[in-house]
Formats: sequence, structure tokens, C-alpha cells
Amino acid sequence: MSSPLTRAIVIAVSLLVLTTGAGAQQQAVRPPIAQLWIDVATNSFTVPGAPAMFGSGGQNQFGNTRFGVGRYVDIALLVRTRPQGVQATEAIPAALRLGPTLPLDPVRAEPSGPGQRDPAAAEAPKGRLIFYWGCSAEVRSGQPRVVDFSRGTPQEWATVWQGRYAPEAGARALPGHSIWPNERDRRMLPEGASLVGDHTVTGDGVPAGMRFPLGPSQDLMPVIDLTAQGDLAASIPLRWRQLPTARAYFINAFGGKENDFIIWSSSDVPDAGMGLMDFLSNANIERWTNEKVLLPAATTQCAVPKGIFAGAEGAFVRMIAYGNELILVHPPRPANPQTTWEQEWTVRARAKSMVTTVLMGR
Repeated sequence: MSSPLTRAIVIAVSLLVLTTGAGAQQQAVRPPIAQLWIDVATNSFTVPGAPAMFGSGGQNQFGNTRFGVGRYVDIALLVRTRPQGVQATEAIPAALRLGPTLPLDPVRAEPSGPGQRDPAAAEAPKGRLIFYWGCSAEVRSGQPRVVDFSRGTPQEWATVWQGRYAPEAGARALPGHSIWPNERDRRMLPEGASLVGDHTVTGDGVPAGMRFPLGPSQDLMPVIDLTAQGDLAASIPLRWRQLPTARAYFINAFGGKENDFIIWSSSDVPDAGMGLMDFLSNANIERWTNEKVLLPAATTQCAVPKGIFAGAEGAFVRMIAYGNELILVHPPRPANPQTTWEQEWTVRARAKSMVTTVLMGR
């Protein structure tokens, strides 16, 4: 008869085998046949005392969600079984006011540009980068951090410039992707356009039934009503109205004084935020809000420390409100881990609102 110790050892070994073998087996996952990205942006430029400026005329182009001034949507489709791209169509809700459908056209390969200029031939810049951070009326202890443009070491630059950023995971105009807007359709979004409603994507190789709804959390966000006016030699109050669908905010300001470039960020820890002025995932928003890099959604005011832009030749403030990210996968993950998850299509939709304003004294 085996002893109690022997039986305990046998049970422990059996449990170990179960948890490292079949019991811990990961579910097999097949990548989606079709992937759709929808980036939604409200980008505005304001001057104190004047209404927000928008690019309401002219022709739309892909990438305006990042660089344009106005309300924009970038859509990109990738069909795994059609690496050269496909002609596809997205049926859209009437609320978007662009008719019943949008054409998604394959990206054309761009010819390679001229060779890169030899960095050694460039003249070393003169001046300094001066970095401040935190919402406060006075400059905090231990600030600023200063880096000489011509003599700064990689370690010194890392303490200022190397901050948080999220690898690109949205709509991109890459070979093999089918996009809107495109050369065939460059229409601007009409005033009052909304993405709320059902969307359906069809095209060669696109799985049947690629239909999904977008709700208010994925719609175009309002303009950020930012007030940033005061004595440049004093602390400058920043105030705004809370946006209903914003999950967090981030602000930075920059200006020049002789050969110095001055930058400030609203982060409570030293992060200039150069990688944060873009779409962020819900997970990163939550993580970086907890780390006090982003301002919580309930925040409605901040302050630029006293005197950091005194005598500046020009100064600007940029602010971003991060909206919600939606990720849909069809069909849903099977409950049985031994069943392969045969993904047919995925949708990733995300939204943001940004404003740039001139920092002006009274």
C-alpha cells in the first residue's frame, strides 16, 4: 500500500501534467479574412476671439484625420486572400449624408522618392530644448530639463523626447489596402454628418454578411472649446467644456525664444507627449491615465506654469480628447477552447478631437 506522501506526490504530478498539457492548451485562432479600420477625427484651429477654423471646401484626401483641419473619416480595408487589394463598397447610414455607399479603392504603389540626404552634411542646430511639465501655476521643483541641440547626448535626449507612444494600429494607405477617401471620391463630410447606424462592406473576397453598427461613442466628436488666454509672463489658465464621449485628455504647448525651443505638457510625470497626439487604444488610455500622464475625463481645467513663455516670439497650445475605440470580431470566440476560432472579419473604429490654438496675452 502506498504511503500518504506517495499518494500526494502522484496527485501533484498528475495536476502538473494536466495544467501544462491538454488542460493549458491554447485555442487555435485563424486570422480574419477581412479587416476594416475606421478612424474618425475632429481637428480644429482657433484664434482667441474667433470661431474655430475648418477645411470645409476643396477636396478630401486620406490621412486628413491626422493632418487636416476639419471633420474627417479615414477607412481602410484589407482582404487577406486578395493581397493586391480589392474594389469594395461600404454601405453607409443616411445620417452620413454622402449617399448610400462609399467606394473603397486599392492603394496604388507610389514611386520611390529621391535618396536621403547625408545627415553628416547638415549643419548642427543651435540653441536648446527646454522642457516643463505638469498642470501648475508655478514651475515645479526640479524643472526644467534642458538639452543643448548641438551637444546633447542620446541619454539627455531620452529624458525629454523618449516618451510613451502607441504603435500604429489604424487606417493606413498601404499597398494591398482599399481606402476611402480616394482618387475617385474626395468629397468632404457635410455639416452635421454622422456615422451612427448600420454599415455593410461588400467586395471580392469579403466574407458575406460583413455588417455592423456604429454608435454615438464612435461618431465624430465635438470641437474642443479650449480657452487659453492670459499674460504670457504669468501662469496661463486653460479651460474647456467636458466632451461627452471623451475618455481622457492631453495638452502640450510650445514656443520659441531666440534659439531656444520651449515645450510644456500637462502630464504629471515628465513626458513631452510627442507620441500621444494621436489615436490611442482604450487599454493605453486607461493605463496612462492611471500613470497620471493623461488627464481624466472629468477634468475641465489646467494651467501653464508662470513665465515659461515670457518673451516668446510665438507660442501655441495643442489639446487632444481621446474617444472610444470599438473592436468587433465575427464570429465571436467559441466557448469551447478545443474549437478553432475561424475569424471571418474584424472592425476597429476609433475617434478623437484635437484643437490647436494661439497662446496670446491679454
